[in-house]
Amino acid sequence: MPLRPRASIQGISPAVHGGINYAELEELGIAPAQIIDFSANLNPFGPPPGLREALRSVDFARYPDSKTTEFKRALSTKLGVPLENLLAASGSTELIYLAALAYFEPGDKVLIIKPAFGEYEAASRIAGASIIEQYLVSTAGFRLDVTETKELIQKFQPKGIFINNPHNPTGRYMAQSDLEKILHACPDSLVILDEAYIAGVDNPWSSLGLIHGGNLLVLRSMTKDYALAGLRLGYGMAAPDIINTLSRIQPPWSVNAMAQQAGIFVLSQEKYVRECQVKIKEAKAYLVTELTRLGLLPLHSEASFLLVRVGDATEFRRRLLQHKILVRDCTSFGFPNYIRLAPRTMPECQRLVKVIKEMRRVEK
Repeated sequence: MPLRPRASIQGISPAVHGGINYAELEELGIAPAQIIDFSANLNPFGPPPGLREALRSVDFARYPDSKTTEFKRALSTKLGVPLENLLAASGSTELIYLAALAYFEPGDKVLIIKPAFGEYEAASRIAGASIIEQYLVSTAGFRLDVTETKELIQKFQPKGIFINNPHNPTGRYMAQSDLEKILHACPDSLVILDEAYIAGVDNPWSSLGLIHGGNLLVLRSMTKDYALAGLRLGYGMAAPDIINTLSRIQPPWSVNAMAQQAGIFVLSQEKYVRECQVKIKEAKAYLVTELTRLGLLPLHSEASFLLVRVGDATEFRRRLLQHKILVRDCTSFGFPNYIRLAPRTMPECQRLVKVIKEMRRVEK
């Protein structure tokens, strides 16, 4: 009789993400270096200058600091958050799985605001929890109906709630007062607030003062703003009890030595990041103007990326890929008529617009 895995993981499929599918490119005979990637929300200007030199001091023969002490100290200084409220991880995705493993059990219910990052559901189902869904809908401008959220909380008493702010892929940004209403409605639930894209928001409010309430875990990524996706680095902020719980089950040496050193270095490079953000906003404004002229109306986004209605998103992505341009097909989000675009350098954005114009001329 074949060996069977746990019943809770039956039927779980890998989540779909943006970024390059290397197997797909190999089948198409396209080298990854040829691709202009608008599908992943990363700093298109690359890591801060000097990073490679800073990494030369990393000693590969030694284990990394399992407590990430120096990196957390730098993070604490930058954010003004005590060390006991911080936990570094191999990307914020690791923290999603740690939270599910630590707090969710078979029979628990988890509320996910959808569409959502696929790992929220995967982690919850692996833990044996069942999923309650609340969908953002176009008729409400894809904004969260907090009254409905509170009603779902009252009805199902979820053990956990996943909220992405700003929301991916719509770019909608939830007000602090709305989050406070949700936290007040579920004092016995773990609210996981994913702020992976917070740096792209103009004048964001700070969630850091809310972590002391005892049921909020804030997730942030170091890979987006600093272009460190290949190194995997993120962190969580929460009350000490939550941090201690997650720390106890985190695999040792989770954050490798290069990622820790990179994190320490880039935290001192805020001027570079601010300069990049100005250029990204200029590129975003250009895309909004040019796509609107082409009749492809981007949804108003308070994040750095854009959700654009194009008709058949899968076909639109396929045709762009023939021109070595990659966009995010939002079918996996439940939006088969939309793509998501992350602005890149101005010449690359101009190339995208030119190719779309050519595609539309062929259609006529």
